[in-house]
Amino acid sequence: MFGVVPKVIWQKTNPADENNMCSWAMRCLLIEDRNQLILIDNGMGDKQDDKFFSHFYLHGNYTLEDSLKRAGFSFNDITDVFLTHLHFDHCGGGVKWKDAQKQIGETVFPNARYWSNEAHWNWAINPNAREKASFLKENMLPIQQSGQLNFIDPALGSPFTQFDILYVDGHTDKMMIPHIHYKGHTIVFAADLLPSVGHIPLPYVMSYDTRPLLTLDEKERFLHKATEEQYIIFMEHDAVNECCMLKQTEKGPRLDRSFPLSELVK
Repeated sequence: MFGVVPKVIWQKTNPADENNMCSWAMRCLLIEDRNQLILIDNGMGDKQDDKFFSHFYLHGNYTLEDSLKRAGFSFNDITDVFLTHLHFDHCGGGVKWKDAQKQIGETVFPNARYWSNEAHWNWAINPNAREKASFLKENMLPIQQSGQLNFIDPALGSPFTQFDILYVDGHTDKMMIPHIHYKGHTIVFAADLLPSVGHIPLPYVMSYDTRPLLTLDEKERFLHKATEEQYIIFMEHDAVNECCMLKQTEKGPRLDRSFPLSELVK
């Protein structure tokens, strides 16, 4: 998760357990706006086999279904599923097995449009050797087969009035980063451009990134803009911090404060 940064340094912010594993979240975001209910990413789901999940030591009692219920909604209410990218931990919760033999997949959100972009979709369904284990066809093809797949054309801008989209290519090809307009704020769903507050220092780049030097450039531009424009950064993978804001220091952008999203919606 921290690339070339030595463990003796990164474990100060993200301490590892006896298995050399760190705790991470798969935090999604729900946007309710009049007759639209937009879900950004949907976690890894539960349809993979025990061997698959044994690599990740899943823990905690949160589920996407229960979280939606607490907000007063169900899977059927979702109108749009926006997928930042198609790695399994971001899109696996959008498809389930239809049959007991686990051969036929179907979408979890029957009334929703699922959004990706054509360049990333093609990248994902014809994966390179490095990302092949992250792009699982059972997470993707049922979306297309159901007729619910929609492509966003970067040249035409965002199809959503609620947010603009930043495209980045360092982590994976054409990952989409929503910049959400809310009560005079810009809330950025950071996805894997900035997984946690521990990744704010520039050299902290994941080994998962296909083009780490490009990530460095994209991340540097983003961090400076986030600092200057006082973005609220919503972190998908930080197990402790939901949101943060940055400040400029002599070492570059650094954490100013972190806080729960509920602070904004009161």
